[in-house]
Amino acid sequence: MYRQDLACRKDKNKTMTDNINKLMDRISVEIAGLDLGMPPVELYEPVGYCLSLGGKRMRPLMTLLGCELFGGEADTAMPAAIGLELFHNFTLMHDDIMDNAPIRRGKPAVHMKWNANTAILSGDVMFALAYQYMFKVPDQHLREVVELFNKTVLEVCEGQQYDMNFESMVQVTEEEYLEMIRLKTAVLPAACLKAGAIIAGASHDDADNLYRFGETVGLAFQLKDDWLDVFGDEAVFGKKSGGDILANKKTWLYIKALELANERQRELLLKGFGNLIADPDEKIRVVKDVYHSLEIGQLALGLIKSYHDRAFEYLDRIDVPAAAKEDLLQLATGLLHRST
Repeated sequence: MYRQDLACRKDKNKTMTDNINKLMDRISVEIAGLDLGMPPVELYEPVGYCLSLGGKRMRPLMTLLGCELFGGEADTAMPAAIGLELFHNFTLMHDDIMDNAPIRRGKPAVHMKWNANTAILSGDVMFALAYQYMFKVPDQHLREVVELFNKTVLEVCEGQQYDMNFESMVQVTEEEYLEMIRLKTAVLPAACLKAGAIIAGASHDDADNLYRFGETVGLAFQLKDDWLDVFGDEAVFGKKSGGDILANKKTWLYIKALELANERQRELLLKGFGNLIADPDEKIRVVKDVYHSLEIGQLALGLIKSYHDRAFEYLDRIDVPAAAKEDLLQLATGLLHRST
């Protein structure tokens, strides 16, 4: 079993961190080297701007780690890694338009810096570039990787539609919410890992177990995001808590609270999410008070832990030496225990 206390293995951590940092540097160099200087500049400049906003680059890193896990060379998986990162940023550019979000990673979103039409078209270019990179996968694995990519694209779009549907639904079930975040958030990191595994020549069972590992980590990641938005330390999290409450997002916290609430608590929740509390700070306070009284935060952490444990069960099933799993173990543990 590989769920050891990482803090007790400082020397190994240093080695793993060096490898992850090395891969991240290689990803940054690849992205910085993308040829986006061709005309018309109005089309390609927003693509470069979007990519320059940064982000954790976890998805391309997962692709490379998925390849290395089975003895493959990271360079062989780099085109797929870049293609998947381009697709991820394409979804962010279009999501910002749909959500009318003015800020992306602390800077104006593309549709605000330019306009919505430009953001739509430049996003389409990013999608085309993503496919261009996916088709650089070695021929013997190309069909399987592209089929995985197509399936993932469709699922991410399905998840986004479900998320949009939830905005007008009075009540969303826990099962509906978990399926939505699986599609919108979890299948992409899962596909990144599996693409790397396929390129490295992993067996079908091992590639599937790695996919399930990534999918389950992705579910836990989104649930932790939901938890941090309400219960995270604002000084560490870097923004005011309660943003999801103000946006009336029906996260797992809200769904579970509505399920467990008594009549008075249910009334307060529906009042808050029905925009019947005018003062934003009061709205956050009222909803958070209900969450605290029902111990929703603790219940959420319990669910996150259950996904955490399940994820590492999938990792345990993969038939490679324990040492080969260390970087993935460290990465997943850091994602699941983060405070930002």
